[in-house]
Amino acid sequence: MKNQYFGDINDYNKYGLLRSIESASDLRLLVAWMLTPDDGSTDGEFIEYLGEPRKWREYDYSLYEGLVQLMGGSSDRSVSLIEESRILIGCSFFSEYVPDQKTRREAWFSSLLKASESRDLVFLDPDNGLEIKSRPYGRKYSSKFLYWREVSDLWASGKSLLIYQHFIREKREVFIHRMLKSLYEFAEGSVVEAFSTSHVVFLMALQPEHKHFRDPIIEKINGAWEGQIKHWGLRAPNN
Repeated sequence: MKNQYFGDINDYNKYGLLRSIESASDLRLLVAWMLTPDDGSTDGEFIEYLGEPRKWREYDYSLYEGLVQLMGGSSDRSVSLIEESRILIGCSFFSEYVPDQKTRREAWFSSLLKASESRDLVFLDPDNGLEIKSRPYGRKYSSKFLYWREVSDLWASGKSLLIYQHFIREKREVFIHRMLKSLYEFAEGSVVEAFSTSHVVFLMALQPEHKHFRDPIIEKINGAWEGQIKHWGLRAPNN
């Protein structure tokens, strides 16, 4: 996540998903922004929806109006705006910037584990998503990715997980099911689901003790965000 992205259409969907999970469960959420420095690009300029209330407000009226107010009341786009608002009132936040260098990354992750101790579900918001072979752990630009070792350690600590993932140049249905299969393997005993938008997919792994929230979460998202957020389950091995 970069502060320059704050308030764009992906954020609207993202916060809507988090609010739906909160309202459908009693899971205590930690939002780990996985912040990296702004880069001066045009990414994050998809804010036209803020001027189209008839089209967008119906999905989550309070969220939409809250983002309109936040974006109109400040010239500096920053996740601190939503942290200080009442839009994600039940969430706590981990806002440390992610470093590239290996030992600093390990220290960052230790701090994240500490911050998650009183939480049930951790939302991880990397720039790009899960690791790729061309960006090894500890190398330049590795801060843009979440690593499977970190997924495993958070899972082993008893946390359910929600992970932001950009699409790649692969058929989306194939990609989603491949990522769900990998998540299921790294989060042993999990219930895994995915929720996609036009641009990204969110991968969710629920701990066994949280699996009773699966159906209420899916029903809430399908009801409130029909046409914007699509649910995917893990495909059976023979399909």
